[in-house]
Amino acid sequence: MQASRLVELPYSSSSDDDSSLAGDTDLPAAEQDPGAGGPVPPKPGTSSQCVRYLAFLWNFLFLLLGLLALAVGVWGLLAKGWLGGERLAPLGSDPMLLFVLVGLGASTVSLAGCLGALRSSPCLLRFFVGAVLTFVGLEVLGGLLLLVARHRLRDALRDALLLCLLRYQEEPDLRFLVDEVQRSLECCGLGSYHDWETNPYFNCSAPGVQACSVPASCCLDPWQNGTVTNAQCAFGAATGETPIPTTLT
Repeated sequence: MQASRLVELPYSSSSDDDSSLAGDTDLPAAEQDPGAGGPVPPKPGTSSQCVRYLAFLWNFLFLLLGLLALAVGVWGLLAKGWLGGERLAPLGSDPMLLFVLVGLGASTVSLAGCLGALRSSPCLLRFFVGAVLTFVGLEVLGGLLLLVARHRLRDALRDALLLCLLRYQEEPDLRFLVDEVQRSLECCGLGSYHDWETNPYFNCSAPGVQACSVPASCCLDPWQNGTVTNAQCAFGAATGETPIPTTLT
């Protein structure tokens, strides 16, 4: 009779099963709480905070200047009736448009710099730095162009200034700028007072009372009683008939 052999099967207790299950489900402490074992971001130092606040204040100052220039440009366009349809000159030749564009650009760049410095936004700071570098690059390029083509640009500038004298009576803003330049520099015309002969109102062949005259800003003292401008102080100055001294140079 062949003896039967009993095969002993491996036996695992319930405690072993529980421990194995518990070991499978348990996770390391670092995996259960990622923030517990992760690196702590360093706190910003005092110097970095000072740089942030200085950058914010600097850009905030330029933001105010840009908004002021924008307000002056918009006010100038509104004062001349652009919204009402009373267009005295093309918009592209209006000096107030330059204030609007400069104010809008400066406000946009300064606002990006303010928000980027205040909130530490990399996107806004990249835009601010890129805009500043672009502006500096344009300035350098403009300086090189002025250096290379200075003679041609000088002739073009003279033609533009002569055009300003020609349109002196047509555009109030242009008249204001020309008068301020002549009063501050104590000059009359570009090279001499004969440059005003290109203006149809001051030419000696003009039928009006301003014939053979120059603007009142050519007078040495165009003020009457210190409050009112004497607009007739330069009438007949081109012929030497005016008794009031003028800066005819």
